[in-house]
Amino acid sequence: MVPLPLSVLNELDWTLPYPSQRAPVLARNIVATSQPLATQAGIAALRAGGNAVDAALAAAITLTVVEPNNNGIGSDAFALIWADGSLHGLNGSGRSPAGLTPERFAGRQSMPVLGWDAVTVPGAVSMWVALSDRFGCLPFADLFTDAIRHAREGYQVGPVTGASWPGAVRRFAEFPAFQSTFTLDGRAPRIGETMFLPDHGATLQAIADSHGESFYRGDLAEAMVQDAARHGGALTLADLDGHRCDWVAPLTVNWQDFTLHEIPPNGQGLMAQIALGILSLLDIDHYALDSADSVHLQVEAIRRAYGVVERQLADPDFMSVDPRDLLSPGYLRSLADTVDLHRVGETITLPATGPDTVYLTAADANGMMVSLIQSNYQGFGSGVVVPGTGISLQNRGSGFTLEPGHPNQVAGGKRPFHTIIPGFVTRQGKPVMSFGVMGGHMQAQGHVQMMVRIIIHGQNPQAASDAPRWHLTEAGRLALEPGFNTTVAKDLSSRGHDLFGDLPAGLFGGAQLIVKLDDGYCGASDHRKEGHAAGF
Repeated sequence: MVPLPLSVLNELDWTLPYPSQRAPVLARNIVATSQPLATQAGIAALRAGGNAVDAALAAAITLTVVEPNNNGIGSDAFALIWADGSLHGLNGSGRSPAGLTPERFAGRQSMPVLGWDAVTVPGAVSMWVALSDRFGCLPFADLFTDAIRHAREGYQVGPVTGASWPGAVRRFAEFPAFQSTFTLDGRAPRIGETMFLPDHGATLQAIADSHGESFYRGDLAEAMVQDAARHGGALTLADLDGHRCDWVAPLTVNWQDFTLHEIPPNGQGLMAQIALGILSLLDIDHYALDSADSVHLQVEAIRRAYGVVERQLADPDFMSVDPRDLLSPGYLRSLADTVDLHRVGETITLPATGPDTVYLTAADANGMMVSLIQSNYQGFGSGVVVPGTGISLQNRGSGFTLEPGHPNQVAGGKRPFHTIIPGFVTRQGKPVMSFGVMGGHMQAQGHVQMMVRIIIHGQNPQAASDAPRWHLTEAGRLALEPGFNTTVAKDLSSRGHDLFGDLPAGLFGGAQLIVKLDDGYCGASDHRKEGHAAGF
């Protein structure tokens, strides 16, 4: 096939003017990601004899190449894995360099979002290794095949990725290594244009060949530290060598005989669980789906959860309360008692986040299910790209606060507040659903909305994904996606909700879901992304 010349590509209309008509995917093996090439990498791993963990990792590694605006080799990641009859949690987020002390930021009002002072140790590579070692079937290096091929031989940039890329080029205009790595002669690649990332491919090859050692203790670690030193950054070889991802026991909250599982802090899964716990006490199942009453109660539950997260959530080693206490029946009742069906509660302001993340899920015929999320935080991250490596480093350090005494105050060797969260649902100890909704603070809110739609009202996962969403912003404003009845918006406004007029792009995130059936699975992928669910 002869490729279309760029002149023709530029003439095509890339908008998608119609509501999604995607169908659920039904199969015994399923992979759902935010990018079709990544989904294909996962399917290839399954067909090669791999399991759901191999599929998830092949997809996650490929996403660093084909969706670099939302994640990269310098990302953090979290995962929930159903295997051997139980659920396992993995916190693959990195800690801050030892030199990232409060004194370093004296005189500032907030943490930087760009440059080396926003960088924490990247944890995704360590998570790839840990997951593969514990649960994988395929050789670790085999998981990189598709990603390396796309990086070296090129891939065509997708419509959602291509639409967001120009903004990053402007944002990182003062970062030469970003410009030389992720632009074509100083401009963003166009939708449908082929992008080559040779440095990225070489780095993935080095990670594959060294089983991740090069990244934390070898040549790649040296390259990162040398670049940090050139720019006054705090990252050292000791910081990288000391990094470990942690196996953790997921936190749980119940709704009738269903259980929502989330990774414990430093991720914000606790926010979704607090809100769901409140809703269970407010009899949310008694209200019609998409009615003003139902939306109001969900929003108000999230509003209370926001308040808890703003004051309490941090690296668990620094929290002043046990996260489990924030899910106790008595505490949830105290929050539920403050909700008024007819009036908006007090707004708690949180720092703004970005909607830039990748979430994926995979399940195999032997019953293994994986819920995995990976992110550079805000777009390509800090703007720091290590020269000659393709490593774009996250800006998770901007998730710290400078407030003295706050459990999330910046300090060396500490994990920052994280927005990214994988979700998982069980029923009486059996797997039900692996799911996630990427996109800043939309994530916890999206988890609640998927629980309401699928677990409470029985919608299939594709319908639940396609349905219009609401989003309570960090500043307390309520956004309603087109599709809600106009009377709902008027009713919510009458109760005191401050409704958005023009909706910011990307506000409602993107979901991937797999529901366990008696035989096989039902998978779904969000039309708001380039997402694709496939199976066999």
